Amino acid sequence: MRCIALLRGINVSDRKTATMTDVKRVFESLSFENVTTYAQSGNVIFECRRAEKAKVAACVEEKLHETFGFSTNVLIRTQRELETIIENNPLIDSAGVRPDKLYVTFLSDTPDETVTSALDIKLDQGEKFVIVDTEVYLYCPNGYARTKLNNAMFETKLKTAATRNWKTINKLLVISKLS
Repeated sequence: MRCIALLRGINVSDRKTATMTDVKRVFESLSFENVTTYAQSGNVIFECRRAEKAKVAACVEEKLHETFGFSTNVLIRTQRELETIIENNPLIDSAGVRPDKLYVTFLSDTPDETVTSALDIKLDQGEKFVIVDTEVYLYCPNGYARTKLNNAMFETKLKTAATRNWKTINKLLVISKLS
């Protein structure tokens, strides 16, 4: 199956640094095939014969720690899941929504419904978010750099790891179909 690994927090602010060439080698050492990386922030596309994504993620996390000496969360989505996430964005057809201001945050786990229903988040004017399974769809009309609806906030409120954005996943899907 075609998978995309999203590595949380590597090569950000000179912390948890690793070249994508070395990251690619780690994936290849785990017998994954057709490994491709995108950007320097830990996006890896690969073929995997194992079916359980959580076990694949744990295996990659362990090997990354062993190789680089730091811990990082790894979130795995299949190519088909990325297609579905992009196709089913509940905010994309909302009136006045500009596609360049859409974002998606990937969560490592589906948050508990009691936690999501009790979220107390103050939105800036025009901001919207919708949680669907393990994704948080966001609309930030003033840009992601200015919103409080960031990965760290969702990690804290939902008590799970979070990473990535809309532009990145669209690019990853294109690359995964080409490679």
